[in-house]
Amino acid sequence: MKTPFWFLKQNPIAWLLIPFSVVYYFFGRIVFWFRKFRQVKSRRLIICVGNILAGGVGKTPIVKEIANYLDAPIVMRGYKKSEETSGVGDEAVMLANNGLVVHTGNRKVNVLMLNEQNTDVPIVMDDGLQNPTIKKDISILVFDEGIGFGNGLLLPAGPLRVPKNQIKNADAIIVIKSDKPRKKFKLPAGIPVFYAKNQTVSPYDEDDKLVAFAGIGYPKKFFSALGNVVATKAFPDHYQYNKQDIDMLIDLADKKNARLITTEKDWVRLPKSVQGKIKYAKLETVIDSLFFDWLKEKIKCQQLIRK
Repeated sequence: MKTPFWFLKQNPIAWLLIPFSVVYYFFGRIVFWFRKFRQVKSRRLIICVGNILAGGVGKTPIVKEIANYLDAPIVMRGYKKSEETSGVGDEAVMLANNGLVVHTGNRKVNVLMLNEQNTDVPIVMDDGLQNPTIKKDISILVFDEGIGFGNGLLLPAGPLRVPKNQIKNADAIIVIKSDKPRKKFKLPAGIPVFYAKNQTVSPYDEDDKLVAFAGIGYPKKFFSALGNVVATKAFPDHYQYNKQDIDMLIDLADKKNARLITTEKDWVRLPKSVQGKIKYAKLETVIDSLFFDWLKEKIKCQQLIRK
């Protein structure tokens, strides 16, 4: 679905939904504690990278950088599986295309399977901070500085999966920098905070006119990162494109005498027959080197504790 417009700013619709947020929160707590009774502990360290907002924060590029740095496997649910993504989900395909080892499906099953391999290398878990069935050794929260806490309310009144006070459970926070930082976005003291920067690299020349389309949590972030955009088209998050969508986009680009461009995550969801005709902008993420210094020390400490 598309990200509801009230997620970023409180308005009457958000206020009317607050009673449902209360129900969502208490039901979620009951499910959380019930599932915690079935928690398993991995023989390999589990580094969980997640967020407390519903989608669109930019977590997967952070997962990619951490897994690359550690040469570690990734376990993830594999959201919105489709024929175009070989039945494993767009994010999984995108990570695998970047040379990473990715295991999708039941995360607990995959963790136990990976325990039979080299136990010196940690496992990176994409998302799952709100899933207590696997004990995490290191928990890393990701925020987008331009989104912050959104309107500050819980689902469905706002984008928060859990109250903001749950931030205290994280071992570290990575904030993706933005040219337009969100006002009132303040993180609690006492938790290490590191910064990352994204750069969207277009495969086209600066003079080329572009028609940009995306089916991600906050497509405006992608559109604003490009230059010379003459038209945009937003689709729901993880949208599965069909022939009618592609024909419409090609027709729009022809009318604008422009080239089509999308995100890498969207590109892997396109029908194979059109992937050669549509290009994607590469998202390059650079995390502050101080974070990797911290991560190395944190891993050493956790390994010593286990001994």
